[in-house]
Amino acid sequence: MTDAHCHVRRGESRHILCEPCDVASAAPGDAVFFGFHPWYLDGFDADALRSRLAANPRAGVGEIGMDRLRDKVMPTAMREAFEAQLAIAAELSRPVVLHGAKCWGEVFRVAAKYAGRIPAFLFHGFSRSGGLVPDIARINGFISIGPALLNDHAVNYRELAKTIPLEMLLVESDATAENTAEVPPVAEVAAKLAELRGVPLDALATALEANATRFLR
Repeated sequence: MTDAHCHVRRGESRHILCEPCDVASAAPGDAVFFGFHPWYLDGFDADALRSRLAANPRAGVGEIGMDRLRDKVMPTAMREAFEAQLAIAAELSRPVVLHGAKCWGEVFRVAAKYAGRIPAFLFHGFSRSGGLVPDIARINGFISIGPALLNDHAVNYRELAKTIPLEMLLVESDATAENTAEVPPVAEVAAKLAELRGVPLDALATALEANATRFLR
């Protein structure tokens, strides 16, 4: 099964590895995404990113975005770096993995300006109410569901996961080198997702794999 968003390999059939990660660890079949995470913008260099992507024609752009989780006042430099990376993704026609903790509406509005020029968007760890989902669909957006789905107290998140159109769904671990021992495999997330949606797991797994392939193409 494809882990649609992670920072470290963990033995899935396919990984979408986003920076910060060990790019050299990618195995055949994995997809690598280059970019500057909004928490790690020291040394941001748009020209260097463009060069890396040009040298790796199958690479995507990510994880990029904006964030209000750590600071309610968003730094201007964060927004500027996000827009610069979207512009590069549009220039090179690469799919993008988005981060938008506590500011998904803002992230969507900026990303939507590049609809049609960026082939696909993955809203990683999306946890906002479903009102934005139809808009995400209109820009060829996908939404990845993570391990929070296994939390019995995540009532709103489970309701969201039940209503997202099947053709937009992916599953992710968001595993890092620091949390990999605690994060469950994506198969457990998919099993809970199938249970909540009342569908056979094998049918859901087939659809998730097809969605991951469409996102990467």
